[in-house]
Amino acid sequence: MEISLVLIVLVLCSTAATLVTCSSAGFHMELTHVDSKGGYTAAERVQRAMASSRQRLASFVDVTVPVHWNTSQYIAEYMIGTPPQRAEALIDTGSDLIWTQCSTCKQCVKQGQPLYNASKSETFHAVSCNDTLCLANQEHSCRRDGSCNFGALYGAGDASGTIDTEVFAFQNGSARLTFGCVESLMIYPGSLDEASGLIGLGRGPLSLVSQASASKFSYCHTPYLRSNATAGASSHLFVGASASLSGGSPVMSMSFVQGPKEYPFYYVPLVGISVGQTRLSIPPTVFALKEDGTSGGVIIDSGSPTTALAEKAYAPLREELRRQLNGSLVPPPADSEMDLCVAVAQEKKVPSMVLHFSGGADMVLPPENYWVPLDSSTSCMVMDTSNDMSIIGNFQLQNIHLLYDLAKDELSFQTADCSKL
Repeated sequence: MEISLVLIVLVLCSTAATLVTCSSAGFHMELTHVDSKGGYTAAERVQRAMASSRQRLASFVDVTVPVHWNTSQYIAEYMIGTPPQRAEALIDTGSDLIWTQCSTCKQCVKQGQPLYNASKSETFHAVSCNDTLCLANQEHSCRRDGSCNFGALYGAGDASGTIDTEVFAFQNGSARLTFGCVESLMIYPGSLDEASGLIGLGRGPLSLVSQASASKFSYCHTPYLRSNATAGASSHLFVGASASLSGGSPVMSMSFVQGPKEYPFYYVPLVGISVGQTRLSIPPTVFALKEDGTSGGVIIDSGSPTTALAEKAYAPLREELRRQLNGSLVPPPADSEMDLCVAVAQEKKVPSMVLHFSGGADMVLPPENYWVPLDSSTSCMVMDTSNDMSIIGNFQLQNIHLLYDLAKDELSFQTADCSKL
């Protein structure tokens, strides 16, 4: 998503057998907002966020393959091949496949780095179509030469190419990873945002987390609208043993909701929402994963900058905010596509929101985590609505440290000053 496109400096350390070991602590990624370097106003950043979130949501609704499109949420710099070739990739917890555009591409999109050229690498290896690495990708087939072909259809378009292995080099470590070498990419303009490809952190066997045999990872995002003067305070992503929550604020935990095994998503048990002291009248079934296992539910998604709630949850939220803010509401700025706004001077009247999860885990969102000044006079709510699935995005998770414990199948979180981790 474009509001929080992030440049990630990767420091990879792992004890996995296929990786170069540089530390038993795992690896740590420092995150900075790329949009903060683009000269965008607050209003433009929010507009970019809302537009990207809607495109992201559409991909979840329309996708026919359980590999889902990431729209410019994070970008990582890395090297691929021997000798190394520079590349960049979007980072996404809602996807698992790692892929990059290749020089054999018949139709690709503009990227900031030269296309990866497998013929110039000494460490490139094609994967046989009957190899388990090929079979791990749901949409696969055999080429005439016996190599593995993959195809993926996204809400934003489609990608196809070969499944191969290659050495990926990060700042102080390297790994031989299975990846997709894309030969055709037809997507919605701007979706890749000039990155070379994608690195998934989802549940699937081909994600970076799975291939690194990591049992946990965590991330913590500094406030998005932080000024350039303080932008040096990076956000963070930790993978492996280095992923942990610190002392200080209380830690809340919940078990993940069991979703379809073929989907990479992290479903969470949201059961209710409060605005200030008022618990909204939302039946828990509104947030439940439907019996067919392919619709409804709530996911935590690092590929979405803003939260989108199912309409039956968003409507009572909007009405309760209207009631509590009453005469403080003002019309949204022209062409802003915002729903609820107040004068900046009235921001102190915006109540906190609480997301209630099963087991008593309550996530408190202060006003600045879902309300933002668009200009010097108007502040608006940064949340959206969806027809079915609900998505909790990054803007709402600012200064909240989230720990994904895959061994326990559990999500934990605590409020934190993410810039000090």
